[in-house]
Amino acid sequence: MALSRWNILIMALCTGLIVANIYYSQPLLVLMSNEFGVSESNAGQVTFFTQVGYALGLLFCVPLGDKLERKGQIVAMTLTAVCALTAAGFSQNITMLKITGLLIGFTSVVPQLILPLAAHLTDAANRGKVIGTIMSGLLIGILLSRTLSGIIGHHFGWRAMFWIAAVISALLAVIMIVSFPQSRPTFNGTYGDLMKSLLTLTKEQPLLREASAINACCFGMFGMFWTTVVFLLSDAPFHYTSEQIGFMGLAAAAGALGAPLVGRIADKKNPRIAIGYGILFLLVGYLLFYLFQTSIIGIIIGIVAIDLGLQGIHVSNQTRIYALLPEARNRLNTVFMTTSFIGTSLGSGIGLWVWSVGKWNAVCIAGTALILIALVIYLATYKRK
Repeated sequence: MALSRWNILIMALCTGLIVANIYYSQPLLVLMSNEFGVSESNAGQVTFFTQVGYALGLLFCVPLGDKLERKGQIVAMTLTAVCALTAAGFSQNITMLKITGLLIGFTSVVPQLILPLAAHLTDAANRGKVIGTIMSGLLIGILLSRTLSGIIGHHFGWRAMFWIAAVISALLAVIMIVSFPQSRPTFNGTYGDLMKSLLTLTKEQPLLREASAINACCFGMFGMFWTTVVFLLSDAPFHYTSEQIGFMGLAAAAGALGAPLVGRIADKKNPRIAIGYGILFLLVGYLLFYLFQTSIIGIIIGIVAIDLGLQGIHVSNQTRIYALLPEARNRLNTVFMTTSFIGTSLGSGIGLWVWSVGKWNAVCIAGTALILIALVIYLATYKRK
């Protein structure tokens, strides 16, 4: 069954609204810190545990998309996310909130099940365009989630955001049941065989290793920025509320509209070109963060730059790995995205640490270091497509 334009738009919508679950907490960290009487760095660990949960979900659940019927798995994971979000809203202490954050991350891997399903049902000539369109939904969801949670947190408290997210996820499960196409699994072995094959794919596919390593560094940079910028903007000279901090997501969402264009470039040309330009955009963004750290205009321009850069890198890398082995797309995506979100988790954790040591200057230096590592990997493998 080929995907209609309607199918693609619905997938983009579901992808964006589900992935948002793992980012709602970021503008709310100061509110959580105040309510539970803990430090900002301690409250910031909620974001870290959520990212860890997402990485674990990628590793243990996404490979099953090659073995199970994907639509049923997607709906089941979405309904489980509803339970995790509801529990987060009832958290009585910071420890419980960290645990529910871990569960939210684990159950919100649905976008990484939707993308291989879309790639499976799309011909090679249009695959990059379709992935780019769905990635637009994913990236807009990531970025606007902060705006929405900032507004809700400011007016109704941080708990309300998790309950609203639970309702949204429940509605999405109904939409998925009605509109998502079914697919036939391609892997007939056991779950153990499935997991062992991840190591085999990693060993046998150098392009997969390269794409995953570059993505891990860039996602680490991204996680570091969004975890710590909350502290920068809530302090002098800005003194922004959670609502105002959330509006920073609007700036980043503007860049997300470029994902389909990146996908078209990946379809027609060597996708590595977009990766190279993406890394340069990241470097420009962090230079702006360092030079204009007291200017909201400079920070906003930097946000647009790193978002455009990350899109170019991620969409192009994902298009490259989906072309390797069509029968193993979920497992390829597992290696790729698990590595990427391990990078995000480490970036968030490192960001909290460097913020406690040297505030924003230290964050800018650490983020730039991650981007330069990605550049070294990119230049060392320049002959690959």
